[in-house]
Amino acid sequence: MSKKPHLQRGLESRHITLMSLGAAIGVGLFLGSAGAIQLAGPSILIAYALGGIVIFIIMRALGEMAVENPVAGSFSRYAQDYLGPMAGFITGWNYWFLWIATCMAEITAVGIYMQLWFPDSPKWVWALAALILMTIINLIAVSAFGEFEFWFAFIKIFAIVAMIVLGLGVILFGIGNGGIAVGISNLWSHGGFMPHGVKGIFYSLPIVMFAFLGVEMIGVTAGEAKNPKKVIPKAIDTVLWRILLFYIGALTVIMSIYPWNEIDTNNSPFVLMFDQIGLRYAAGIINFVVLTAALSSCNSGIFSTGRMLFNLAEQNQAPVLFKKVSKGGVPSVAIIASAFVLLIGVLLNYVVAEKVFVWVTSISTFGAVWTWIVILISQMKFRKSLSETQVSKLSYKAFLYPFSSYLAIAFLVLVVCLMAVFPDTRVALIVGPIWIVFLVVLYLVKYKKA
Repeated sequence: MSKKPHLQRGLESRHITLMSLGAAIGVGLFLGSAGAIQLAGPSILIAYALGGIVIFIIMRALGEMAVENPVAGSFSRYAQDYLGPMAGFITGWNYWFLWIATCMAEITAVGIYMQLWFPDSPKWVWALAALILMTIINLIAVSAFGEFEFWFAFIKIFAIVAMIVLGLGVILFGIGNGGIAVGISNLWSHGGFMPHGVKGIFYSLPIVMFAFLGVEMIGVTAGEAKNPKKVIPKAIDTVLWRILLFYIGALTVIMSIYPWNEIDTNNSPFVLMFDQIGLRYAAGIINFVVLTAALSSCNSGIFSTGRMLFNLAEQNQAPVLFKKVSKGGVPSVAIIASAFVLLIGVLLNYVVAEKVFVWVTSISTFGAVWTWIVILISQMKFRKSLSETQVSKLSYKAFLYPFSSYLAIAFLVLVVCLMAVFPDTRVALIVGPIWIVFLVVLYLVKYKKA
């Protein structure tokens, strides 16, 4: 009798290391940072530092559980085990919908980015092509997904490092500025380092935290990592310094060269940076980088949604069909089902593109905060289930437990409250709770065991 196909541990150390790095670098940095800069000015650096520390706390908490129990369902499974079946159900489906929403925005963004090179082509064609390509990659084998994600991340990282190095040349040696060193005085010369006060830092936090969405995907990869006990801690432990380097380093360079009040939301700060040093094809280069960032997010989203549906089905919280695994060791039916829903998203974005983008972004942000809070609470319950001897034997522990967990939860609750300030983010406080209530009703009606 042949063995039943199962998920393959086909992700190498280099795949997960680069994926964890790429997960924290997305369109939120390349384009979205302009909006955050307008709210906080140079003090946006403080907001990214605070957000980075909280993300590090969350990832250490997730890593503690993932190293001890590396499963494909990750935090959905941990919620199921430590908070109960309903918590696992809501968290799993919420994370699936979070990535569906994010991918809807990303594949539509691909169509918009391609307009630079093919202005007369219909956007939906490129969106559809991106969806089909990323779905095929995910269906081949997990190693194919890992390889593409590795190179997508590499391109993003190379672009940021190049920008920082060239920017330092402008700041220190005046490259592209007639040999006159620019220095860093722009960080405090236009209304001070905190032009809008502490309020500006607070108001920027929802945008800042949205930029970190996806970093928790490291936990989802644990079920298919070749050596999770070694690879997962390594990936998580370097998250903080990478955020400091890529977010804070890049934005420090940009705002040193360009006065923060001259950076508007219609232009990428990175395009302005390359324009400043006289690079003729700045727009095309950044367009290519942002295109890979969108494809990377879509690739990761299809991976995550497929694994979440697979895990939910294994817990009898989704149709049993989603448990089907291909000969290549991937949850093929779950991947195809997610791609089909994304196909509907392409149509919605085509019909009412502007409104849908705001909606799905809001849902993504709310869903991410929900997921992060569940990770922290699950880890606290996990710790309480262990004896002192078992805790001492943990090979990878959460940072400054339990103080750090309470601090991170309080910070995330603050972010949710701040969403009520602006109309665009306020949508999340309507759509998010409605979605959660829908899942609660669905669970009680269909999936709760008598």
